[in-house]
Amino acid sequence: MTSPQEASNPRLRLAYLVNQYPKVSHSFIRREILALEQLGWQIFRLSIRGWEAKLVDPEDIIERGKTVFVLKAGALKLLLAMIALAVRSPYRFFAALALSIRMMQPSDRPIIWHLIYLAEACWIVPQLRQRDISHIHAHFGTNPAEVAMLVHELSGISYSFTIHGPDEFDTRSIHLAEKIKRAMFVVAVSSFGRSQIFRFLEQKDWQKVKVVHCGIDRAFADLSPVVTSESKRLVCVGRLCEQKGQLLLMEAAAVLAKEKREFELILVGDGEHREAIERLIVEHNLVGKVKVTGWASANRVKEEILSARALILPSFAEGLPVVLMEAMILGKPVLSTYIAGIPELVIHGKTGWLFPAGSKDDMVSAIRSCLDTSNEVLTEMAGFARARALERHNQEEQAQKLSDLLKSVVQRRPHNARIG
Repeated sequence: MTSPQEASNPRLRLAYLVNQYPKVSHSFIRREILALEQLGWQIFRLSIRGWEAKLVDPEDIIERGKTVFVLKAGALKLLLAMIALAVRSPYRFFAALALSIRMMQPSDRPIIWHLIYLAEACWIVPQLRQRDISHIHAHFGTNPAEVAMLVHELSGISYSFTIHGPDEFDTRSIHLAEKIKRAMFVVAVSSFGRSQIFRFLEQKDWQKVKVVHCGIDRAFADLSPVVTSESKRLVCVGRLCEQKGQLLLMEAAAVLAKEKREFELILVGDGEHREAIERLIVEHNLVGKVKVTGWASANRVKEEILSARALILPSFAEGLPVVLMEAMILGKPVLSTYIAGIPELVIHGKTGWLFPAGSKDDMVSAIRSCLDTSNEVLTEMAGFARARALERHNQEEQAQKLSDLLKSVVQRRPHNARIG
């Protein structure tokens, strides 16, 4: 529990940096920030872009009003910030420039992007100095971590970052090892994620990698679970994209429809595969059985999950999906794949059903099992699922873990130490 002295401690200041915040798919970052603020942190929200993004959730709209957007400053102010730092701290500036050039080889981004990241870092440095902030935490090991690293090179302000995967594990050109080497620590959201980060590091640096799970929204945790065992509705929540496997889910749904199975499938989300999914719905005569809602607010997502028999997420690649935790805490068994951090959370036959990724036949078999499960067994699974999610993904406990890591950094610096 945070003491009044700790809550008012001016040293508990922190910047959060995200590529786009707030964002529909980044509600877990918002929850983390708010939980840290409950623990006494003063958090300066920084987002590279996204000030005009369409937002559905009222809480995201509130967060946008608290966020400073780097690129909104405009090209001229970013350029002037670069010149000012080059004049004021030439050694640091050219060291950061050299580091930026190192990030260009190899890179999946054009060279100009890395210079833009340097300009963004130059603009951020005085923002942090004005607020007496000595540490910055970034989400994702891509450009936010690179900008945070450049801020550190320019100013001495320390940084850490959270890696979610799977893209960060698959892209060698983002130079994770370099970013982790310079960071105070790095967070993985699952044990699987930690193991993937180890692949990029020398063994002596493994101790920098800490596991902090994503936490569950208290609004989810406080809801009484609703077991709807009579319902034949399945819900799939997530971006409609190649990683989530919804195209294969359409093929599985077609098999079930041909078997004259009674079921309904609701896809909550949007993305680049929406057109292809809607085309398959028509081609496989699934109109009336499968529906795509588009993006939905957090309350709408809760309603869709609560009205379903179970949640299904047939992912091909993942970190550890937050929506699985949310469904389980609402007392819903889940169907998902044996990949990444998912088996750390979902226990086959006890909290849901797991099946091999990419296997239509195994997915169909899992769905049949779910639809055929008795009310008694389904209720028992719902209880196990809720208990497991609450145990592993309590927001307050996970925020306390992260807070302790952050305190070990910011309180290590003498109170009057100058950030150069």
